[in-house]
Amino acid sequence: IKEARAAITSALSDPETKDLAETWYIAGLVENKQFDIESEKEILGQTPNADLMYPALDKILPYFLTADSLDQLPDSKGKIKPKYRKDIKAYIQANRNYYINAARYFYDKEDFQSAYKNFKLYGDIPNLPIFEGDPFQETEGKPLTASDTVNVRIRYFAALSADLAKLYDDAIEIYEEIKDFGFNEETAYKRIASLYYLQQDTANYAKALEAGADKFPNDPYYVQNLINVNVSLGKIEEAKAYLIKATQVSPNNPELYKALGQVYESDKNNEKAIENLEKALELDPAYQEALSLLGRIYYNMGVEKRSEYDNVVDKKQYEEGMKSVHAFFEKAIPYFEKSYQLDPKDSDAIFALRNIYYSLGRNEDYERMDKIYSATE
Repeated sequence: IKEARAAITSALSDPETKDLAETWYIAGLVENKQFDIESEKEILGQTPNADLMYPALDKILPYFLTADSLDQLPDSKGKIKPKYRKDIKAYIQANRNYYINAARYFYDKEDFQSAYKNFKLYGDIPNLPIFEGDPFQETEGKPLTASDTVNVRIRYFAALSADLAKLYDDAIEIYEEIKDFGFNEETAYKRIASLYYLQQDTANYAKALEAGADKFPNDPYYVQNLINVNVSLGKIEEAKAYLIKATQVSPNNPELYKALGQVYESDKNNEKAIENLEKALELDPAYQEALSLLGRIYYNMGVEKRSEYDNVVDKKQYEEGMKSVHAFFEKAIPYFEKSYQLDPKDSDAIFALRNIYYSLGRNEDYERMDKIYSATE
């Protein structure tokens, strides 16, 4: 094999032989022979040399397809007399199933680009132009459906390998092809969105999130990221409208109300923000993120109110203003305290409680939170 490969490699670059179909056909035969030697060991229960077997397999098809394209060229009399197509088709069909094993071999070696190529070839081979009009294409090349469970799985692993190889456009294309066929649908939808995000394609990222939210209305991943992308684009009303619709579809999902509360907060509508966060806590009283967010809103309302009275000279007017400030702080306390109990690392709760207790003159509580705050710095 080594000598044959050296000889044909030389012929592939020789001006007199490099454009001959026979040259490329023989190059394919050499690699096919190397592959056969190892695959026969496997049939006999012996251990093949995978490092020889699968790289050889990967070389066969390109050589044969080049040979076939040259074989279709007209001769000096303008006639097309293909000599190798029948044999080439037979070799390709015989080798097809081995591309799955080759893909696994390369995947285990973390050569994800080669794994992708081999997983994908298994599905692509029946649709190669060389098989046009062939019964093989008619039976094996039909459009993929959910009932083709084996082919769907192989296609999924092609997408996953492309994903790991950072061939993002290729991965998206195949994930899109199989995302509704019942195998790892949630992963496919999320990866499509994530890959658009990695490519900073905001428009398609948003579309992918919307598609995922429609498919999986109870999964907070899509809604939360839809909020983020719409808010980042300044599309507050779009984010709000989508979330309102989502709460109508899933009225018992606290994640949706928390998210809607965030949107209203970003839109400076504290009343509606509080209303939705309270709804989230009604559904899940131990929802730490909603507790912390609600505490923050009341705290910020108190801070804003205090800024209105910072420069007031009249003592009576100032004292009256401070009562409203303290009322907001008092409302924030139970939410922050419970959030801190659920998550002792909630830095927002620790910082706010420290400041609130100081402002209210609750010295013992202030000292307790100040020690915790100092320990986190």
